[in-house]
Amino acid sequence: MYAFELERPETVAAAVELLKGDDEAMPLGGGQTLIPTLKARLAQPSVLVSLGAIGELRGVRLDEAGHLCIGAGETHAGVARQAAAHYPALAALAGQIGDPAVRNRGTLGGSLANNDPSACYPAAVLGSGAVVVTNTREIAADEFFQGMFTTDLEEGEIITEVRFPIPQAASYRKFAQPASRFALTGVFVARFADAVRVAVTGASEDGVFRWEEAEAALARDFSPEALAGVSVPADGMIGDLHGTPEYRAHLVGVMAARAVAAAR
Repeated sequence: MYAFELERPETVAAAVELLKGDDEAMPLGGGQTLIPTLKARLAQPSVLVSLGAIGELRGVRLDEAGHLCIGAGETHAGVARQAAAHYPALAALAGQIGDPAVRNRGTLGGSLANNDPSACYPAAVLGSGAVVVTNTREIAADEFFQGMFTTDLEEGEIITEVRFPIPQAASYRKFAQPASRFALTGVFVARFADAVRVAVTGASEDGVFRWEEAEAALARDFSPEALAGVSVPADGMIGDLHGTPEYRAHLVGVMAARAVAAAR
């Protein structure tokens, strides 16, 4: 690691001021991505602004509109435990992330801000049509994810909460890489009264995306059989030692059908 200073503000406002005061300052959530990056000397922040002491970034609640609102500082284990009664599919997704050590340190906001192309939470946020709330504004999920490791967040902007509409039925199924537990391909399916949303993670070089052809098919017939006639092209899919682009394109259909079957 390179040398850096560590600040632990207790409010979002104080954290924002620290980040604005130094162009090389970086926010630190659970550290499950940033700390390994620092160890590999791939980042050189002058200051790490830890968000772990900010109580207002934690908590899981229902708002007056019936949305599930989760603080950005809530850990994966916290989401798995506290969201289960309201949004079982989201809680189950959180409970599959990494291992116990990762689930007890990693945070919802940190995962979304990093936007790893194989992370699970982006599929839930995009598949749910959630709203990402920051210290300055609200960002619809369809606008938030901008590509691999890229989001609509601006410099110094901090995610404070994520607001999830609760669907009539939902499920997440992923084909996990055994060592990292990241998704080689993961599909989140959510059925609402007026629409179906299908979000895919782990497969595309552009990161998480909505599979609109599947959404249209499932809106007509919410069954695994409805997906028999649709597929995603292999062009643009990730190819690596774990699988070819064609393999991942095939997994998208398999995982989607399994998610629909589970949601039913």
